[in-house]
This record gives sequence, structure tokens and C-alpha cells, in this order.
Amino acid sequence: MKLKRSIAALAAVIAGVLVLSGCTNTVVHGTEVTVATSQPFTSYNPKTSFGNASANSTIVYATNSQFNYYDNTSKLQKDESFGSYQVVSRAPFRVKYTIKAGVKWSDGTPVDASDLLLAWAANSGVLNTAGFDNSDYLDAQTGEYTRAFPPGVVHFDGFSGNGLQLVTKTPVIGDGGRSLTLSYDKFFVDWQLVFGVGLPAHVVAKHALGIDSPQKAKDAMVAAIQKNDTAKLAKIARFWDTGFNFASMPKDKDLVVGSGPYTITDFVADDHLTLTANPEYTGDHRPQFERVVMRFITDPLAAVEAFRKGDVDVIAPQPSADIAKELVKIKNATVLSGADGSYEHLDLQFDHSRSGAFNDPLVRRAFLKTVSRQQILDQLIVPLQEDAQLRSSQVFLPGASGYASSVASNGSKDYATVDIPGAKALLAKAGVANPEVCVLFDPSNPRRVAEFTLIQKSAAKAGFSVTDCSSTDWRQLLGADGAYDASLYALRPTSLAVTAVAASFRSDSTINNLNFYSNPQVDALIDRLDSTYDEAEQANLLKKIDAMVWADAHGVPLYQFPSVTAVDNRVKGVAPSPLPPNLLWNIWDWAPVETG
Repeated sequence: MKLKRSIAALAAVIAGVLVLSGCTNTVVHGTEVTVATSQPFTSYNPKTSFGNASANSTIVYATNSQFNYYDNTSKLQKDESFGSYQVVSRAPFRVKYTIKAGVKWSDGTPVDASDLLLAWAANSGVLNTAGFDNSDYLDAQTGEYTRAFPPGVVHFDGFSGNGLQLVTKTPVIGDGGRSLTLSYDKFFVDWQLVFGVGLPAHVVAKHALGIDSPQKAKDAMVAAIQKNDTAKLAKIARFWDTGFNFASMPKDKDLVVGSGPYTITDFVADDHLTLTANPEYTGDHRPQFERVVMRFITDPLAAVEAFRKGDVDVIAPQPSADIAKELVKIKNATVLSGADGSYEHLDLQFDHSRSGAFNDPLVRRAFLKTVSRQQILDQLIVPLQEDAQLRSSQVFLPGASGYASSVASNGSKDYATVDIPGAKALLAKAGVANPEVCVLFDPSNPRRVAEFTLIQKSAAKAGFSVTDCSSTDWRQLLGADGAYDASLYALRPTSLAVTAVAASFRSDSTINNLNFYSNPQVDALIDRLDSTYDEAEQANLLKKIDAMVWADAHGVPLYQFPSVTAVDNRVKGVAPSPLPPNLLWNIWDWAPVETG
């Protein structure tokens, strides 16, 4: 059973929705929309290791404003009703961020440079105690801190390593306390994506330093950062790291203060979370539904049943044949299908593998020639999304600028179809007979099990012995020494950051380079990319990296995840985005359909 809404048809719906963006909305009092979500909320600080989950960042997106965001065409949009940013110097590279006059937190406190300064301190890592290892203070099961750090230790568990660590000098406050200027040690290509307002400084300082007055709390926070007062910073960092974790509605309403169109007003553990229009919000993203209820439903089929019964108005379950079969039966609903930003891929271990077979590039190339990519797509994805296509770039998102031209020349055509004779010839050249390849994947995921089976059968025709290294703990095993030879899993990009390639392909990366890939030429290109201002040259460098990664037989991308969204016909304005926060990216444009 196929969901036959094509990408072109979805684009037409999207175009209509985009026209609404930027218009002045009015809250329709008494209105409510209920959305099913598969994961519960756990933290109001998605920048920490514990809080870093899409379920958290989606809610925080709806309750807090930022300088920019991605729309559903993956274009970066600015929200100048919140603030602005501009490059004020190329050498040295400096960027000035300014909060628009009159912008307030939901408790009425002005948003200002103190909030920006806290965001820098928490996410740059510059003020952290050097050499401190936080691993002994973490619960291995939950990722939460179980005890306080030693006295005087400053450790903001923020999202460091994304470029903000290059701002080692304390940023300068200006414009009467509304702006902050960041000075980078060197140019950073993704500077537009690394900075924004996070948690309210006055709330953090109030709880960390015991200061009730919002302005005095801000002043104390700023002074502690500017003077590098480790005693106070240790307390500030501790509360920033742990103070915003909660699994039900906190008694202290300070913990849900936000700057966006909605605020959290109700939260029942493992059941639902309610967002209500923020009366202090005056920006361009004023919402139309007064309340948005997020219902936690982990089972996709249960979400479909709740939708059928009218208990929820919007769902975006993981597509499957059963899901598609049930959705097409439902009347008075619109079903949108398309592609998600997440993509399935097969990686080969260059070193520290189980068998050592893939240390030889000839064996890697031989194996990839046996991977039945088109068969995997046709059997597992096309039934859910009839216009689905193979992903054929290691670097570019399909549909994004540069994808088509890169695919035309990156060498992916060598692996577009199965080539058993070619694989056998490469194995003969390598002098290897019947190499063993043990594949790591999630055995509880039926799609991955099917992918493994298709790969196993095809590779056997060339002489490969493909064995099962699946584990329900597959995430923890990624990159483990001697655990497997190849891995099947998905990557979920959160942006179109140019430097995302470094996380996957730079030899010293420990983020996504879990197969010990190493190519000095690729490292050099990534270094050039990091400091290249010209967008055309950026695209050229990315194309070169794409081609080199394919030439090294790193692995193969398979397909973009299909996505499906069902919307009750009483709701308009829903237009899912392939990038986070996906469904809720334009929550302010959702509106009740007038009847009568």
C-alpha cells in the first residue's frame, strides 16, 4: 500500500504555507491542537549531553526564539523580530549579535546581552576547568550527573566543538546591554549556525547564586564571567548543567521561562505536555492555536489509532507498510509523504575491525560492488514513498544546492548497480578468498534486518561470508575495537553545516568518524573548508571531499528516510521540514480551519 502524495504535490502545499510566514497572526482563543510524539520530554536544556534529544529540542524550539531557523525547503531564515547579527570585521573575524528592543522572556524580564554571554560561556568550553574528566560523575544508564563536581571545578556541559570554541576571548557587551560581539581566533565557515540565546541568565543566576532580583542576578552573572570568578562560575555551571532536567511539570515556574511564541503550562509524566500561547511574545511568529498538546505515544500504530479516533490531530509516525495501510483508510484527513533529513548508510571499518578484511581498499571496493542498493530501495522504501531515490552523495543532502553536480562526478556511479564479476576480480587482485564481514545493526528494527539479509545474499555471490553482529546495544558498540566489520544505521543531520563533513570524515574526529577513516588529503580539504568565506569555493571543496570519500570506499549511503504526516482536515498550515524540528518548524502558522 503506497502513500501516493508525491514530492511535487507536497511542494505545492508547502508553497502555500510559506506565503503565510511573516504575516501577522492572531491567537484564536479557546483553540487547541493535539500532536502525537514518540518520545517524552526530559530536559529544557537540549545543549547538555543528557538533554541533547530531538524530543527536547523540539519543545524548546516552540518556546524560545532564535536569530535564525530552517524552513521546510532547508533554507536558513532570519527572525529579525527577535534580533539580528552581522559580520563587523573580516580580519580578525568578528560577529555582532543584537537583541531587538522590547523582546522579553515570558516572565516579563528583558532578553539582553547577559543571556548571550551565558550562551557563550556554556557552549564554548573556554571557561571550563582544563583537564577535568566528568565521566566519573555520570550515571552510565541515564547520562545524568549523580553528584557534584569537586569545589572550584567549572564544567559547562554545553555543545562545545561546533565552532564556538574558537571564540576564546570574552565577548564584548554593547548597545546599552543589548548586543554581544564575538571575536573568532580564526574565520569559521559555519559561524551563522553556532550561536544563539539559550537559557535565561537571570533564572540561572537566581538559582545558582541566590539572587532574586532579575537585574542584579544578570549583573552578577556577567561579572562572574568577565572576571572568570571560578567559585561563582562553578555554581552557575552546575545549575546550567542539571537544573532544567524534569520529567513532569516543575513546581518552580522559573524553569519553563521562554522567549518564544509558546510556554510550557502543563506536563504530565509519560502522558502529555501542553504549550500555551505566550502573552509576552511580540515577534513575527505569533501563534494562532492558543494551546498545543503534545501526546506521548511510542507505538506508531497506536498513534494512527489515536488519530483515527480523533484523540490527536497531527501525527508523524515512522512509515511502514502497516502504517500506510491504516492511514489510507482514514477519512477527513490529509496525508503528506516525503523525505526526512535522516539517511540510512553502510559504513566499513578501515581499522580495528573484527576480521581486518577492510584494511585493504581492494576488498572494501569489492564488497561495495555487491551491495544491492537499488533492491533495498525498491523493496523496503518505494512501497512507502513511490518516488524515492537512492542517496548518492556522502556530503550533500538530496535536493540541496550542489547535490546533483556532485553526484555526476563523485564516482558513486561505480556502485549504483550490483557488479558481482567486478567484485570477484577485485578480490582476486587482492589475493583474498572468502573474506568474512560481520555487520553491526539493530536486530529489533525490521527494516535493518531486511537490509542485512539482502546484503548478505548478494555478497555471497562474490565469495563474501557475511555474518550477523547485530546487537540491541549497537549504539554503544559503534567504534568499539574488534566488534564488527561494517555497520548499518542512520545519521540525522540537524543542519546543513558545511563543517559537518569534519565530524564524519576528519581523521581525528570522534563524533561520527566511528570507522577509523583517515585520508590526509581529505583532512587538508576540511581545513581549507573551515576557513573559506566564498560559498562557490565551499561547494567546490565539498565536491572534492565527496569524490575522495567515494574513491576510498568509505561505505555507501542508501536512502533518505521516508516521512509521513497525517493532519486532520480541521487543521491547516502544517508543512513538515526534513531538518529538525521537522513537524513544528512553523508551529505559528498552524491554524484552525473555520467552519460554518
